[in-house]
Amino acid sequence: MKKIETSSKISLLNLPESTLDVILELLSPIELINMSKVCTYLRGKCRSDHLWDNHMKHKWGRVFGHFAFKEWQWHVTIITKEEGSVLNQQINILNGSLGSFSGSWPMLCVGSYLEECHNFKSLLLANHFMMALYLSLESGKFWFPAQLYRGLYVHDALVSYNSITDTFRARTRSWNGRIVGNDIHWDKLRFSPVETSSCVRHVSDCFQELKPGDHIEIQWRGNTQAPYDWWYAVIGHLDSCNENENYCLCQNSETLVVEFKQYPQRSSMRKAKLTRHTEDSAGNYGGIRKLHSQEEIQKWNELLDHQRYI
Repeated sequence: MKKIETSSKISLLNLPESTLDVILELLSPIELINMSKVCTYLRGKCRSDHLWDNHMKHKWGRVFGHFAFKEWQWHVTIITKEEGSVLNQQINILNGSLGSFSGSWPMLCVGSYLEECHNFKSLLLANHFMMALYLSLESGKFWFPAQLYRGLYVHDALVSYNSITDTFRARTRSWNGRIVGNDIHWDKLRFSPVETSSCVRHVSDCFQELKPGDHIEIQWRGNTQAPYDWWYAVIGHLDSCNENENYCLCQNSETLVVEFKQYPQRSSMRKAKLTRHTEDSAGNYGGIRKLHSQEEIQKWNELLDHQRYI
């Protein structure tokens, strides 16, 4: 007599919730989207913030920082406002959502821009914030603030992703939004470590502690009507110092020597002398940010070495 084999199919929904959660955490973004179409229960599970937060950190953590996330929260507030509100009317005029502003006219900086923001409204109203954020970045609709490496300085910009080429476009943060780059690779971008926009002088908190050998980034602009860029530099010694660390008193001096090692020794651009208690708010130099991260310092040293061999 032939043995009849029976089999029972186990539904995904019959699994313990903890097991299901582990499975969902292993899925890619596109797999989560496809899984969310199976049923109402899985739609809610697959759109949960904690799953998409993991994907955000994995893919976007290098270029999407705290300041950019605050801009996203601004757009969430605008999009989810009731119809007819002042903020919501802004969307109808622009067919998109403008982020925050900083500076003053004509030096006015736009914090971000979200194109076709109505496409994300249903997700946001359902409190699926991280999924909406991920999709807005992946689709290239979200122009978010980041910094673009240009030699030995970084330039503040709004960037948008191209998923086909896996590269970025960049435009200025000024009102006209001029395009400043295409086909930009991931290693040419970083998230902004400070919230200060390029239109505003950064308020430094490290002036008094700076000493020779410290690695810094300093704001510099070509003229008072131009935005600031952040330039890599090292704190140097005074001309009167013999650079012996046992006798060096440079840290006690009111004069601060900033050395740009990308320029030749005899160049007039090699060194700048600033006063510790009076930041150059009306001139070319702005605030200073002291570098504590070895990863940041190593990145600048690699760029410096690369420039020397060009």
